[in-house]
Amino acid sequence: MKDYKKYYSIPATPEEIYMAITNPVTIELWTGEVAEMSAEPGTEFSMWDGSIVGKNLEFELNKKVVQQWYFEGQSDNSIVTIKLHADKNGTSAELRHTNIPDDDYNDIVDGWNDSYFGGLIDFFEGA
Repeated sequence: MKDYKKYYSIPATPEEIYMAITNPVTIELWTGEVAEMSAEPGTEFSMWDGSIVGKNLEFELNKKVVQQWYFEGQSDNSIVTIKLHADKNGTSAELRHTNIPDDDYNDIVDGWNDSYFGGLIDFFEGA
């Protein structure tokens, strides 16, 4: 099991980013895929047409999202924490993803960089 932590600079406010990652309609705008999401702790979510599924654990409006991501056959919880901090360029998004299965690590890191945060950055740069 591996952990991953990285900071991403996104040219949008923390409020805009929070909406983009917690509202299913907005998620569909920047991913191009159907999403199921609710900003209610304890609800299940699905993104990229079911490629990413899990449970929403905690929300702090415009500041933090905590989720458990499901990996088949994994007993340890894989926890994703995204913290949003306003900065001079918009938002510094702090990502921490724990307990990533070794076999999935490279794909998950690529997904964070290219699809998730890369998609958000592209979306807001084009806005």
